[in-house]
Amino acid sequence: MPIVIGLIGVCLISLVPEPHRRQVNAVLVGGAGAAYLSGGGLGYWELVLPVVMTYVAYRGLKSWTWIGIGWLLHTAWDVVHHLKGSPILPFDALSSFGCAICDPVVALWCFAGGPSIFGWVRARLLGRPATPIGPAGE
Repeated sequence: MPIVIGLIGVCLISLVPEPHRRQVNAVLVGGAGAAYLSGGGLGYWELVLPVVMTYVAYRGLKSWTWIGIGWLLHTAWDVVHHLKGSPILPFDALSSFGCAICDPVVALWCFAGGPSIFGWVRARLLGRPATPIGPAGE
């Protein structure tokens, strides 16, 4: 199910036109850095990820690669929290584990340059190449 959630998220974000799609994703990555703050499962170490993710999100305003890196950093934080026993959703013990599976799906899409999934599918169905999104997906 976490993979499906990741694919649904990618499809929903695909509805946002460029260049706003990348900017929205950068903001989402920045917000993801603060997702564990209220749990406090790692004590003062919880303050590290928001600082790092703020920098990554800033760089992500101009680069899909940085957004992908941000989602992978969040994945690592999810794994730590799953192993530590302080889930992202306190009422769901496996929520951090699920998030650790979901986030790399989004990261892979970001590393591909965050293309519109609907445009990509439409191009495949019509037998035409997808519209390029810019140099190196940036």
